[in-house]
Amino acid sequence: MKPRIAVTVGDPRGIGPEVTAAALAHPEVSGAADFVLVGPQGMAEVAVGRWMPEDGAAAAGRIAGEAIQKATEMALAGEVDAVVTAPIDKSAFHAGGWHFPGHTEMLRDLAGVPEVAMMMAAERTALGGPLRVVLATTHLALRDVPAALSADLLVRQAELVHHALRTHWGIASPRVALCAVNPHASDGGLFGDEEERMVEPALRTLAERGIGAAGPIPADTVFTRAVRGEFDAVIAPYHDVGMAAFKTAAFGSGVNVTLGLPFPRTSPDHGTALGIAGKGVADASSMREAVLLAVRMSRPFDSGAERG
Repeated sequence: MKPRIAVTVGDPRGIGPEVTAAALAHPEVSGAADFVLVGPQGMAEVAVGRWMPEDGAAAAGRIAGEAIQKATEMALAGEVDAVVTAPIDKSAFHAGGWHFPGHTEMLRDLAGVPEVAMMMAAERTALGGPLRVVLATTHLALRDVPAALSADLLVRQAELVHHALRTHWGIASPRVALCAVNPHASDGGLFGDEEERMVEPALRTLAERGIGAAGPIPADTVFTRAVRGEFDAVIAPYHDVGMAAFKTAAFGSGVNVTLGLPFPRTSPDHGTALGIAGKGVADASSMREAVLLAVRMSRPFDSGAERG
């Protein structure tokens, strides 16, 4: 039986509607699931970038948020098996009355779960092997990161990753790497003490709970080691250290995955690209990968044991 997938079209002024239409029409995607589009009226016009409301950005942001809300309600009611979300414009989103930093936080609150993790996943990268990066902290100023990090946070994020890798990727014994916060993993305290205060206690707790984790591993080597197959996922301490590495290796094939929800949720790794919307030049590759991963995640592995 095919899974049923809800797909939001994102900000209707951006490329979300057109990359959604292109992705769902692709031969690899079209027959893989039953798809439900969630978005404004006049979908044909939206898909070619001609949706121009009188209220501008605020109206677009309001509609984008309503689509996320509706798709989440459908997933929680069991009407769909997964949700794929096209990009939103955060300033329009906020102007439209949605007071969340982004999709991840909104989905967490709508689903009523205490903890989620933001994973960037690419099963194909420019370096060959897969790369999966979890951002322990997301949309924060860099100066606020040390206060937001803790050993407990790293443990909770690692547990979510471990569960997802077993359930949705079929990896029986996931190998997780904790990326260091400071250069050279602080060189024994020369460049900070976050590794000693946060990362090392987290590793001890994870070991006690039977979760395989390594670290702290400096950022300048951990992602390469992951792509070469040493680790199944990397937990990065803050947004840009993880995203810079990920998009360098996998831009165009990457997928944003929210872990910890009671249903799979994926999204492409790019934004709304308002400047090229409707011009027929938007690349639908990432949206296509997001849909395909949502389909895969809708069929959990029974034993969680594809490999060990």
